[in-house]
Amino acid sequence: MSPRREIINNTESSSFMGDGSHNLSADVEFSLSSDENQDADGNNDVLRDKNFSGSKKPNSTLNTSSPDLFRKETERSVSPLADMPEEALEAGIRPRYLGDFVGQSALREHLSILIEAARQRSQSVDHILFAGPPGLGKTTLASIVANEMGTKIQVTSGPVLARGGDLAAILSGLAPGDVLFIDEIHRLSRAVEEVLYPAMEDQAIDIVIGKGPSAQAIRLTLPSFTLVGATTRTGLVTGPLRDRFGFVARLDHYGIDELRSIVFRTARILDVEIDEEGAWEIAKRSRGTPRLAIRLLRRVRDFVQVRGQGVITEESAMQGCEIFGVDKLGLDHLDRQILEVLCLRFEGRPVGLSTLAVSLGEEPDTLEDVYEPYLLRAGLILRTPRGRVPSLAAWRHLGIEPPQSQLPYILEDSDTQTGGQQSLTEAN
Repeated sequence: MSPRREIINNTESSSFMGDGSHNLSADVEFSLSSDENQDADGNNDVLRDKNFSGSKKPNSTLNTSSPDLFRKETERSVSPLADMPEEALEAGIRPRYLGDFVGQSALREHLSILIEAARQRSQSVDHILFAGPPGLGKTTLASIVANEMGTKIQVTSGPVLARGGDLAAILSGLAPGDVLFIDEIHRLSRAVEEVLYPAMEDQAIDIVIGKGPSAQAIRLTLPSFTLVGATTRTGLVTGPLRDRFGFVARLDHYGIDELRSIVFRTARILDVEIDEEGAWEIAKRSRGTPRLAIRLLRRVRDFVQVRGQGVITEESAMQGCEIFGVDKLGLDHLDRQILEVLCLRFEGRPVGLSTLAVSLGEEPDTLEDVYEPYLLRAGLILRTPRGRVPSLAAWRHLGIEPPQSQLPYILEDSDTQTGGQQSLTEAN
């Protein structure tokens, strides 16, 4: 028997468990660990990346892997991120099929066509990339794709897949038609992406056994599967990876009517009594995000259970949200503090990001990534070439008359204000 055939046979025999399942963990671990010891002219170019875990250039976007920043963000009542207990609760609340999913009507229509066409052809759904801010339902839609196709879903995230062997082990364990969901896919390392490319296009992965002159490359055929990726930063997804997705969809923020329907549905699941006005009040304060609507519903439920009559009405919803620091625009204490610093301490004059961060006792990156996005989207602050300035809506929300000297920075009507905000942001 030739040395090459012997290596392949040994690989095959060691890759199948006693129950017939296939596992590449040991083989790929060996191949990748050997790559780390090779010099620049080694033979293992496919999976070699000695420092791939740190190959991504750090960026100023919200890094949820940072414990301090993640903890600070998830402690806010209006944070779009979910902590571990909340993720467990959401798993029981999420809709399982497209017919139960509320909102994103155009996206639901597109998905229904893709899924029905794949069912009629008895094929897997094409690879899908969901993009959008946190808390809008990307994970839920990935589970719906698997449920509609009657297959299983394997869930992981970009930061977890630190090595190509990790991804190869997951891919080798998929059954035909299964869905692999990768959250925060823009944070995949280069080495992992190199393994993912042939898996997406050719349903195969390349592994290397051994090292040096005796190294052998083997291509392993995978069952047909659907990759569903989710990202909050579409621009950070590399072009080659983005181009391999057959369907790219962006999730938009929800309207108040859609959020009200979500509040009613969640209240039925949690066995909470709520009337029309109470659901409307919670929806208005949810920043267009279903996750925040569900969180506020749970907090108001606690309030009416302890200090109310057990029924969520408009008055009890207002009182409960105010107690937990969420006002009628969905702002919390930190958001209002930013507006107060801009309007009162600096009297509406343009303020630089570093100066504003020092005034608030926050890091500039935290201020820009965590607090500013909603204030900008709500039209409460504006970015100008000279710095941040409060809009007329911010002055009105605080109940303060803007000084006459600052009127050139303030746009009087809401339509002009929105257009001015976009142009000034682009100029900055």
